[in-house]
Amino acid sequence: MAGMDEPSSPSLSLAALAVVVGIAQMLLAIVGVDPYALALAWPLGENPWTLLTSVFAHSGPGHLLSNLIGLVVVGLFLERKTSPARFYAFFLATGIVAGVMEVTVATLVFDHRAAVLGASGAVFALFGYVLGGNRLTEFVAGGITVSPVAQLGLLLVVAAGLTLATAGPQTALIAHFTGLAVGVLSGRRHLLRSSTGPSSAHYSRR
Repeated sequence: MAGMDEPSSPSLSLAALAVVVGIAQMLLAIVGVDPYALALAWPLGENPWTLLTSVFAHSGPGHLLSNLIGLVVVGLFLERKTSPARFYAFFLATGIVAGVMEVTVATLVFDHRAAVLGASGAVFALFGYVLGGNRLTEFVAGGITVSPVAQLGLLLVVAAGLTLATAGPQTALIAHFTGLAVGVLSGRRHLLRSSTGPSSAHYSRR
């Protein structure tokens, strides 16, 4: 059985927080508050707290559920390879960066004022990390006699292809691509590798 000092799962903790925020959004909607009040939009400095709230807020139950499934499926696997602190930091950082890229590109490149909600950028980063850091990818990349820059370009092309394959109505494609690309690059560098993985005393079992 698990030791009393075993920390809670970062993936499940993040999922629970997203559910709490989702419930809060529904309650706010009852009193007339727009659910998109927690969304990230340009200019970024106008409501700086939305850098964080936008990662956990969602447009509806279906949007929330799809991201929770991805978070739990990949997160429970990946969190065993790293420390809770690194996992939390990676999830939040990639979620924020993905959201910032989405609204920045939409505003400055396409002249379209966009607001973004959801953890999908961070979830795509988790998928990307697994894709970029697994042994099969390392074996294939190691067997390709091209420059590191060309390998990087190939990985980004793969990331773009996967992003387009998951495209749908009102999908934040830039956020998805950003998360996936950052995840792949982080996986190639093994940024989450930590000495405080599952073999640590913090994860003692009996």
